[in-house]
Amino acid sequence: MAYNTIQLETSAGVARLAMNRPEVHNAFNDEELRELTEAVGQVAEDPAVRVLVLTGNGKSFCAGADLNWMKSVLGYTAEQNRKDAAVLVDLMDMIEQMPKPVVGRINGAAVGGGVGLTAVCDIAIASSEAKFGFGEAKLGIIPAMISPYVLRKIGPGPARELFLTGDRFTAERAREIGLVNEVVPPDKLDEAVNARVGSLLTSAPNAIAEAKRLIRLVPKMGAGEAREYTLDKIAELRAAPEGQEGMRAFLEKRKANWVR
Repeated sequence: MAYNTIQLETSAGVARLAMNRPEVHNAFNDEELRELTEAVGQVAEDPAVRVLVLTGNGKSFCAGADLNWMKSVLGYTAEQNRKDAAVLVDLMDMIEQMPKPVVGRINGAAVGGGVGLTAVCDIAIASSEAKFGFGEAKLGIIPAMISPYVLRKIGPGPARELFLTGDRFTAERAREIGLVNEVVPPDKLDEAVNARVGSLLTSAPNAIAEAKRLIRLVPKMGAGEAREYTLDKIAELRAAPEGQEGMRAFLEKRKANWVR
């Protein structure tokens, strides 16, 4: 499928999805959000894809909302604003709930919605030159749409400062608060991303999907519910073909059949 605002390439089980509006620092507009949603849905349904890498072309990862898009919503009613905002929320939900691992290649500035996209990646690796920020309060609004995803990543403590001041912060600070997992020099970014992708490709695809579901569901459960869910799940997966293959491969000192 041909896209105007993004690039999607798939090779050897890895899909690489890049926002491709470098002239505006990959800021969102309606078309880009629609194409990102289509591409993420395509990746989720493609049995040949085992890992998604999300990045931005040019100097920036994603600068949040496009200025022209912001101008267009100035006269929106509350209901129109709600419908418009739901497009980004739906995209982040889709990425966060994808059964396949998502690696963020944070190559440059990530602001507003760009921080939200960083937060929904399972593993985010940032260039040491990347900068982050929640500038919404300086515009008289708040980071409402991205807040559930960001707060699950960094917790309320850092958010008390960063949501309120809107100040930019470094990649190293992003690592300290848990927004990103690793910070590397710009010329080492692809090497670091590829290393994480390679590690993910040694894990069983269904086990990854179930682990992601475990992370989402168990924190919301009471102790009794969590006990029953986890007992049922381990019993199910130990007996499943993938679990049987993985345990046999370990005991027989060979690679499992999903390892490339």
